[in-house]
Amino acid sequence: VCTQQELLPCKSLPETLLFQLLGLSIATLSTVTHYGLRFALISNVSLDSNAYRVIHHTAFYFGICLSMTLILAALLSSAATVRESQCLTAMGFFCFALAFCGLIPAACWRYTHSTEVEDSMMDVYDFVYEEVRRNISTFRRHELTAIHEAFLCCGKHSPFGDTTNVENKTCPPNKMHDEGQDCLQEIQDFLKKHMDFVFSLLGIAIGFTVYGMILTSFLWFSIHFSSNLYRKGKYILR
Repeated sequence: VCTQQELLPCKSLPETLLFQLLGLSIATLSTVTHYGLRFALISNVSLDSNAYRVIHHTAFYFGICLSMTLILAALLSSAATVRESQCLTAMGFFCFALAFCGLIPAACWRYTHSTEVEDSMMDVYDFVYEEVRRNISTFRRHELTAIHEAFLCCGKHSPFGDTTNVENKTCPPNKMHDEGQDCLQEIQDFLKKHMDFVFSLLGIAIGFTVYGMILTSFLWFSIHFSSNLYRKGKYILR
């Protein structure tokens, strides 16, 4: 139960919890994307010349930094409300602004490079597949088998001739020669769903950071200009 003296801190509690939940959601998504079986497998297989590994690590560190910034902004805003501190309020606003400045370029990059992640991931599969088809490396055969098992797919439609030999050596028994199990298509469909979810979360985060900046700005001006905040519990109705 909130008394009149504690009304403002109690009002800020739901917003604080929402920002913390948003930060934890971003951290969870970043961790799943980085350490998930399919993503980690492709990252380990990819060459240094392929862009996927750079994107993979950059996305993880960006997500973790963003989540920590949002959680810190929520905690600072809550502490500023309780203590009525202009300094803490300004720090909270700065954290929200910092998160906003990171989210906008990330959303723009996703919009302008909508297929770069998918293309780089499929390039990795193409490279491994062709290495196995030419019998260049036995180690690549184990990598291709792991990819087939992770994505539950089998081979691809190759313009270089019959691929049955590759599929017999690397595909799961229950997936061999299944219709519609082309791995390039499976990878593309999987990444499209994942990236659409990431883009939606970015949009939600942008909206919440704008709301957070407005909220902390209003709180700062209220503390700065209103003497009523220094007379808690002594309001007079007229």
